[in-house]
Amino acid sequence: MSFDIQNPIIEPRTTNHEPRKAVCFVTLGCKVNQTESEAMAQLFREAEYQVVSSQEEADVVVVNTCTVTNTGDSKSRQIIRRMIKAHPDSVMVVMGCYAQTAPGEILGIEGVDLVLGTQDRSKILEWIERVKAEKAPQNAVRGIWDAEEFEELPQLSEEHRTRAMLKIQEGCNQFCTYCIIPYARGPLRSRRPENAIAEARRLVEEGYPEIVLTGIHTGFYGQDLGDEWHLARLIGELDKIPGLRRLRLSSIEPMEYTDELIESIVLSEKVCPHVHIPLQSGSDNVLARMNRPYNLKEYRELLEKLRQRIPGLAVTTDIIVGFPGETDEDHESTIRFAESCYFSGIHVFPYSKRKGTPAADYPDQVLKKLKDQRVKELLVVARDSQLRFSRRFIGDSVEVLIERVDPQGCGVGHTPHYIQVEIPSPENGKGWSAGEFVTLVLKENNIKLS
Repeated sequence: MSFDIQNPIIEPRTTNHEPRKAVCFVTLGCKVNQTESEAMAQLFREAEYQVVSSQEEADVVVVNTCTVTNTGDSKSRQIIRRMIKAHPDSVMVVMGCYAQTAPGEILGIEGVDLVLGTQDRSKILEWIERVKAEKAPQNAVRGIWDAEEFEELPQLSEEHRTRAMLKIQEGCNQFCTYCIIPYARGPLRSRRPENAIAEARRLVEEGYPEIVLTGIHTGFYGQDLGDEWHLARLIGELDKIPGLRRLRLSSIEPMEYTDELIESIVLSEKVCPHVHIPLQSGSDNVLARMNRPYNLKEYRELLEKLRQRIPGLAVTTDIIVGFPGETDEDHESTIRFAESCYFSGIHVFPYSKRKGTPAADYPDQVLKKLKDQRVKELLVVARDSQLRFSRRFIGDSVEVLIERVDPQGCGVGHTPHYIQVEIPSPENGKGWSAGEFVTLVLKENNIKLS
């Protein structure tokens, strides 16, 4: 549900005197989008393009869009128009979820040359050549329900990353009443295990110490493969890769935690003791209207089962506030339930209408003022929960993967439990390096709340 403009993919300008074609990317939305933009950037590199920032001149501009809310669509249109104005002579490509669901709407924006959805992205260079040859905008979007296989994109080759996102799954069959993603991403498709394992091995060989398994419905990995592959088995295979220090799981839905998956996490020496399990509401009435396939009792039982098997487990979650028909009693139930779950982090989102979803037409839409107030109340719970969990580790020796160094020389990174830690610059003046592991005794002033 999060919506964001991700950091641009850029690399230093070549010092070669021969001019090189240039491409820039602007990515909106989720981490899956960012992973796909990075893969697309590699495809352009292989075609001898240089990846530059959106402030530099570029032959091709790629805007990877988000459509999770109406606001996402609006923001995508704003960015598209801004890029067209800034790069009037560039080939303007719009791809991603918004492009998949509304290609005609995007083609109606003067200056757009190519619309590409959430499939056939490996053919982007061919489509760009067609745009140039025919000197006319092109619509390359196919019906998403025609998609039958996971689309393999180029393997990533970024040198400045410390944590690699390994996409293993695409699509969603859940159809929650507030969500447009099934219409943008299509049915469940899993990456062939040999391809996922091969890329993981290559990433480790290139020096990535941590890999995050990601997808749209990551926990349903393998359901469509038909040869007894599932997420638990994939974890077992990845766990064998020499040199891999950490394996982290992205969001996995409550109903996706099979006994085999839990056992694979317990037995692994590399899977981080941190899981993200979306809750969305602490009211059974609201969960039913959302078409979420579990109730609060089942959710609580899952947490108890996981924590019994994995002591000290960090559990983060998502909660939507102000869903249509949410009463004061529903909201109070959510507050109480969230407090009782002892989450290590809560992502709080105000409900936002998304045209094309059933919930957008539900009666009893909650007023913005009331939603804003409820968000504030839940954010207090979120902050208290995060601080309470993090403080449990004060005085313990923790391992931190340095992900970046701030202008003051402080190293910033995460522990295996996904506690964000800030470490002052060392007194010896050597400084920290991204990708470095640091072990320290955690103190209150090391904890960096999000």
